[in-house]
Amino acid sequence: MKNYYKVRLGSAGELSAECVAENYIGAGFGITQDLTHKLPDEWKKFNQEFIPIFLKINPDKSKISAGLACGALWTVAKGIKVGDIVLCPDGEDHYHVGEVTSEYFYRPDTALQHRRSVRWLDQVIDRSAMTDILRSAASTRGTVCTLNPYAEEIERFIGGATITNIISNDPTVEDLSIFAMEKHLEDFLVQNWKQTEMGRDYEIYQEDGKILGQQFQSDTGPIDILAISKDKKSLLVVELKKGRASDAVVGQILRYMGYVKDVLAEENQVVKGAIIALEDDQRIRRALAMVPNIEFYRYQVSFKLVKA
Repeated sequence: MKNYYKVRLGSAGELSAECVAENYIGAGFGITQDLTHKLPDEWKKFNQEFIPIFLKINPDKSKISAGLACGALWTVAKGIKVGDIVLCPDGEDHYHVGEVTSEYFYRPDTALQHRRSVRWLDQVIDRSAMTDILRSAASTRGTVCTLNPYAEEIERFIGGATITNIISNDPTVEDLSIFAMEKHLEDFLVQNWKQTEMGRDYEIYQEDGKILGQQFQSDTGPIDILAISKDKKSLLVVELKKGRASDAVVGQILRYMGYVKDVLAEENQVVKGAIIALEDDQRIRRALAMVPNIEFYRYQVSFKLVKA
């Protein structure tokens, strides 16, 4: 099965021109050892070994930052498979598209020493040509994120066809219109976080002034929003229902919370969750009655007309 990823080459895509010219993608994160025999099939095992190494190199970074960096490094070096498609932003509102053609190899004394060979395609996707939801997903600040829900749209770009009404390939989505609306809601929540009830006690995880807690990558998929309490004592996993089946949403947030607890949380931190949906959902409420550390929120959509 072919998978699709956004891979940022450099903190702002500034290394994309070199990568395109030399036919590779890569990552660094200060890990200066050859990983050829250090790439297990499971991301969690890699993180267990390399999070302490990352923190020793970067003592000012948090365990969350270390988990994000090591997870991205593993994904570039191992998780992405030969034949997968990568979209790489150039920092100027364009995305180069390539097919990964080799396994991992190491190039010491370079900015992106952990590499994969890539065959770059002729197509360069203009950000403005993307649908809103793909544009939002591909614009997240992290080094790597999965774009599998938007595979059909990406394939149409590659084939040169016109993009029309493409929403998601996620089989758990029951209502495509709500999926699209709640993808916009995610962006709205991030932009207006301080005005929300959760924003009183939590801040979306960020690093060096850049928000990294939106579409935060885990080993079972991207977390919609990862936040940390202002007293640093708890981590909050926020998941929007996005038109999906109730059981799928509850199972997903539990998996995300398990990942955060096992991989990211410090010993003194607790992990909490929040599910946000448009309508009241008795099935979610029944399930969460047995999980006291997950709260359920409804949102309301309103607008007003202002005479010009």
